[in-house]
Amino acid sequence: MKQVTKVFWISLVVSLLFVLWGVISPAHLGETMDVWKQFFLVNFGWYYQLIATFFILFALFLVFGPYGKIKLGKDEDKPEFNRATWFAMLFSAGMGIGLLFFGVSEPISHFTTPPYGEGGTANAAKLAMRYTYLHWGFHAWAIYATIALGLAYYKFRKGLPGLMSAALYPLIGERAKGPIGTVIDIIAVFATIFGVAASLGLGAAQINGGLSYTFGIPNNFTSQLIIVAVVTILFILSAGTGVQRGIKYLSNANLILAFLLLVTLLIVGPSVFLLDLFVTTLGSYLQNLPSMGLRLAPFNNEDASWVQNWTVFYWAWWIAWAPFVGTFIARVSKGRTVREFVIAVLVIPTLVCAFWFAVFGGTGIHLEFNENVKVSEQALETALFFVYQHLPFTTVLIILTLFLISTFFITSADSATFVLGMQTTNGSLNPPIVVKVVWGLVLSASAVVLMVSGGLDAMQTAIIVSAFPLSFVLLLMTFAMLKSFKGEVTGKKKKTVL
Repeated sequence: MKQVTKVFWISLVVSLLFVLWGVISPAHLGETMDVWKQFFLVNFGWYYQLIATFFILFALFLVFGPYGKIKLGKDEDKPEFNRATWFAMLFSAGMGIGLLFFGVSEPISHFTTPPYGEGGTANAAKLAMRYTYLHWGFHAWAIYATIALGLAYYKFRKGLPGLMSAALYPLIGERAKGPIGTVIDIIAVFATIFGVAASLGLGAAQINGGLSYTFGIPNNFTSQLIIVAVVTILFILSAGTGVQRGIKYLSNANLILAFLLLVTLLIVGPSVFLLDLFVTTLGSYLQNLPSMGLRLAPFNNEDASWVQNWTVFYWAWWIAWAPFVGTFIARVSKGRTVREFVIAVLVIPTLVCAFWFAVFGGTGIHLEFNENVKVSEQALETALFFVYQHLPFTTVLIILTLFLISTFFITSADSATFVLGMQTTNGSLNPPIVVKVVWGLVLSASAVVLMVSGGLDAMQTAIIVSAFPLSFVLLLMTFAMLKSFKGEVTGKKKKTVL
C-alpha cells in the first residue's frame, strides 16, 4: 500500500460513508437522491445538451485539423496491441452490459412512448431507432475519445502521471500536484464508482431476469445480491492477472460471443426487415443528428420530461463513465496517432452500436408492430428474454446471453478496478492487487446500495450528480490539449525553419 496517495484514502472513506448511509437508511438515501436528480435534470438539461455537442465538434476538429499526426507516445513508439484486440478492449469496457440491457428495451420503450408524436406507429418505430442511435452513438464516443486522448497524450508523450489532474497541467501548472489536483482526481474517482456501480446493478438485474425465465429462479433482490457476490469474486480474481492477460482475454472473448449472438439473432429474426431498418434509420440519424442532439422541448412538459429522463441522463452517464473508459482506452492506445485514435474510437463503435440496436430493438419492434406480441409490457431487464421466447433456438440464445452478460460484467468491473487503482496510486500502470481488490469490493457494495435505495432511479441520480462537476474538468481538458498541441506544431515549424 506504499504506492497509494491521499486520493485513495479520502475517496475510500467517503465511499464507505455512502455505503453505510445506504445500509442504515436506504429509504432516506433514495429520497435524497431523487431530489437531486430532479434538480439537475430540470435546471441543467440545456447544459448537458450543449456540452455533449461540444465534444463532437472537438473530435471532428481533431480529425480534420492540423494536429492529427501527433503520436500518443514518443515518435518511435509502436502500438502495444493489434487493432482487432485494441478495438475489442475499448468496446467491451465502453458499452458492455448496457447493450444487452437496453438492446430491446430502449427501442421498444421509445416505440410505444416516443419523444414526440403518437406511439405504436411506423413513424414512431423510426424515431425509436433514431433516438437510440443518438444515445449510444457519436456523442457518447466523442466524450470517451476526448478524455482518453488527453490522458494518453500526457501519459505517453509528456511522461506525466495518467491522472485527470495531470491532463490539466498546461492550464494550472504545479497546482495540479496540490489540493486542486487532489480534488479533481477525487471527482474522477467518484464519477467512476457511481457510473460503473450503476452498470453492475443493471447487469445483476438482467442476469437474474434471464435465470428466472430459464430456470425459474426468483427474480428478487436476494437473487441479485448472490449474483453480485459471485461475480465480484470472479472479477477480483481476473483483476489480479492485469491488462495483458485477464482483461485482454476476456475482451476478445466478449467480442466473439457478442458477434455470435448478433449474427444468430439476425439469422433467426426477420433478417430483411432488420437490414432495411438499419439502413433507413442510420441515414435518418445522420441527417437529424444536430437537431436531436440539441432538442429540449421547452413548450411541452411531457416531451421535456422524456428528453430529461432519456437523452440528458445518457449524456450524464457517458460523462460519469468517461474517467473509467477514458483511462482504460488511454492505457491500451499507446503509439496511435491523434487522427487514427479519434476516428477509431468515434466511428467504429458508433456503427457497431447502431447495428446492434437495429437487430435487437428491431426484432422487438417487429414482434409488436407486425405480430401483436406485447414486448413493451415487459420489464426492462426481461424484455430481451421475452423476445427470445418468440424465436427459434430460445434456450441457446438465453444461455449465450447470460454468459455474455456475465463476461461483460466481469470485464467492466475488472477494468474499473484497474482504473480506480491507477487514479489512486499516482497513475501507476500496475497498481497493487490489494488496491484493486479494495475498489472491487467498494464497487460491488455501491451497486448493492443503489439497488436497495431505489433501483434504476437511484442509479440514474448517482450518475447525474457525479457527472456535473466532472463535466467542467473535461471541458478544461480540451483547452489544455489544444494548448499543448499548438505548442508542438509551432515548435516543429520553428525547427524546420532553423
